[in-house]
Amino acid sequence: MDRSTVVYLVGEVFTQNEYGVLIPETKKRMIFADVSSVTSTEWFEGGRNGLNPEFRMRIFAPEYCGEKIIEYNGIQYTIYRTYKARNDILELYVQRKMGNA
Repeated sequence: MDRSTVVYLVGEVFTQNEYGVLIPETKKRMIFADVSSVTSTEWFEGGRNGLNPEFRMRIFAPEYCGEKIIEYNGIQYTIYRTYKARNDILELYVQRKMGNA
């Protein structure tokens, strides 16, 4: 696996202000991924289920902490499915949809 592309996993952490209100804060973590197109089967089945699959990103599984957003080339994508491939490789299937800034 050629993990040469830089991507950012985007998650939220919450901090408490002086009034006890939890304030969400976006945090990005840089990781490396192997980015490729989705298969025609993934694209077709995703479309049938109201999804718009764009990429498959293969990453080192321990780097993933359940984030729902990944940033690639300055564009944020929603992670709609994960798949544990072999050894310590995790595949993230992503789509771009309204609400991704």
